[in-house]
Amino acid sequence: MPTPLIATDGGYRLLPFRFMRIEGDSRDDVLITSDTGEYLFIPESQLPVIVHRQLPPDDPLYKNLLARHFIREPGGHDPLPEMAAQYRSRKSFLFGGPALHLFVVTLRCNHTCQYCQVSRAPLAGAGHDMSAEHALDAVSRLFESPSPVLTVEFQGGEPLLAFDRIRQVVEEIGERNEREQRDIQFVITSTLHHLNDTVIEFAQKHRIQFSTSLDGPAFLHNANRPTPTRDSHERTLKGIEWVRSALGHDAVSALTTLTSRSLQHPREIVDEYVERGFNSISLRPLSPYGFAKKSSERLDYPMHQYVEFYKEALSHLIEINQQGTYLAEGYTSLLLTNILTPFTSGYVDLRSPAGAGVGALVYNYDGDVYPSDEARMLLEMGENGLRLGSVKDSLPTLLSSPVLELLLSAGVAEALPGCTDCALVPYCGADPIEHYARQGDPIGHRRLSSFCEKNTALLTHLFKLLRDGDEDTQRVLLSWMARRSLIDLPASGYRG
Repeated sequence: MPTPLIATDGGYRLLPFRFMRIEGDSRDDVLITSDTGEYLFIPESQLPVIVHRQLPPDDPLYKNLLARHFIREPGGHDPLPEMAAQYRSRKSFLFGGPALHLFVVTLRCNHTCQYCQVSRAPLAGAGHDMSAEHALDAVSRLFESPSPVLTVEFQGGEPLLAFDRIRQVVEEIGERNEREQRDIQFVITSTLHHLNDTVIEFAQKHRIQFSTSLDGPAFLHNANRPTPTRDSHERTLKGIEWVRSALGHDAVSALTTLTSRSLQHPREIVDEYVERGFNSISLRPLSPYGFAKKSSERLDYPMHQYVEFYKEALSHLIEINQQGTYLAEGYTSLLLTNILTPFTSGYVDLRSPAGAGVGALVYNYDGDVYPSDEARMLLEMGENGLRLGSVKDSLPTLLSSPVLELLLSAGVAEALPGCTDCALVPYCGADPIEHYARQGDPIGHRRLSSFCEKNTALLTHLFKLLRDGDEDTQRVLLSWMARRSLIDLPASGYRG
């Protein structure tokens, strides 16, 4: 909980910090954290000594607290300018405008995934593709963003079934960017089953990357992502190799979605990614949207089961890295970036204020605009209340939507009940859309929040590893953070 700024005794003054007990095999320490993300482990017996300002200046802990801005000396060095600079760096995403732009070019798909988050349409279905007019309007909205760096991600359904629309958008952006001179990255989120020479040649010309789903070995992938031909795993691997041979090894990334069946096979899933030569794996739990919600009774699981799976998979990943094979876990790398650097990871769901709308926009196939992919997926639950407007609305109009005002009012984690006094809040986010989906309230109740349960458990586990892990373990974790820019994550952060 936050400490008072001023206590009654001693020569130093307290700066705001939060604390929590971190239990471990060897000792039970208290973790203290500041708003700027600084942290320290201290013996629990020292906490009242610090709070009551009884810590002597010659104690080594005193200098540590002073250096990390947990205390200040009246008349001494003023830490506020440095703290303000740190805080400004952590919240720098607020000044960039929407940098991630998702184009849902079609709902058509050949898969019948049990956990599918969107309403798919049959391959030959009509009325489920983005029109040329809506595509041009969306491109105009994209360039109204002030962000100098833009990511354009094409989604579906299976976006390659509407490749002509992808071509139109990429070429239009390329033409306009000759004047704009933005740094633009293109990503196609695809099963890779509809690749052909035309797609590959176009991707080569425009330096397009691909993101796909690989749920593990064939028995898991084919069960989770069935196709009429029952060869989903084989065709996905063929697509991965085709992209790598034509565009380079790092031109395709993959992620896995975990069903209840998947939780029984943490090592097999990790080993599949090792065998296929990936340098990252993203272990994402089921989402509470769309078909995944309807199938929850068969596929879902309590969050604590996911956490136990995650810990075992992470342990296996660390062992593999210690043996000389680099394979990072994507979400861990994001959390480590938040913990160990003064910068944000950039991941929309871990932002506070919330990143939906402010950092990302989704242009649906029908011309509607949403603040995130999850907000769009709520359509499949009969909920259209999070629509920002139309692609024909200007960006300032979209960003002044009452929906976005509602999300932002519920999207500042530091001000939310249950978060405001949590020691982990500097590294976490608010994610009001998930709370709206699960609890019908964008603020939500943190004691009932799976988002909170997941992030609390994973952050606590990482802090234990940073405190108690041997040098080899810590070296592995630091290597994942150091190579963050090389980690294969889908642009939107765990979609597909």
